[in-house]
Amino acid sequence: MTAPKHRPGRTAALDRAKARATATPVDSSWPLRLAEDLRAVEADWRTSTEVCADAAWAARSAGRSVLTLLSPQDVTATGHDPVTARTLAHLYLSALRYDFRCPTLQRLVEQLAQTARQPLDCYTRALYAFALLGQSLPEGLAVMDEVLAKAGEHTKTLHVLLHGLWLGQDLDQGAERLLALSSQPALATGSDPIVLFRVAGALRRLGRYDEGLDAIDRAIDCLPPGDTMVHADLVRERSLLCAVRDLHQDRPPTRTSGGVPS
Repeated sequence: MTAPKHRPGRTAALDRAKARATATPVDSSWPLRLAEDLRAVEADWRTSTEVCADAAWAARSAGRSVLTLLSPQDVTATGHDPVTARTLAHLYLSALRYDFRCPTLQRLVEQLAQTARQPLDCYTRALYAFALLGQSLPEGLAVMDEVLAKAGEHTKTLHVLLHGLWLGQDLDQGAERLLALSSQPALATGSDPIVLFRVAGALRRLGRYDEGLDAIDRAIDCLPPGDTMVHADLVRERSLLCAVRDLHQDRPPTRTSGGVPS
């Protein structure tokens, strides 16, 4: 279903839906309310992705993961209308991705494919690719290519694939593929700290340590103030880059804490 782009009031309604979803209220029924909001604006898979991915992350950050509010049976139930079914799937599968539960995510998407009344949308296929790539399963590369052919420059979908390539340490040409994907226009802004973080990891795997340090320092500089969780990940990657570089160059260890606030 393609959402009408110019319907009066649709943008405001979508903004309200985003605000309500990312507020992570104490009321555990918010996923179903979000489905109602998305149904009201006739959301397509792209719109659903934009709202659900952020809502799942906000709920996790607030200590109320979607995984505690929904069950796999909610995702695979056949009685939902298409928008509700997609909303619940996007929320739950995104939460599995954020927790790196790749085998569970793989199994659930495969089960969903058997019970769904229509073909899986592009973002759900991207999450399936993530699950396979994160386990370094080579078939994930084929699913990734299929998704890339359909996703265009949809940034959140590309981020899912980039995440899978970053997590799958034993993929054939995995680091090279990650760098190639990161060069797509939607990701190659030079100011996205998550992209730069994943690029730094790929450069480390390729032995390009100084380039990796440059990428991670730019990531730290681009990170919004107060994001302590991601900041800690960036500092750990910087420390690892320095340690591996020093090991391979047979030089004294580099102090990494002086220039980067922790």
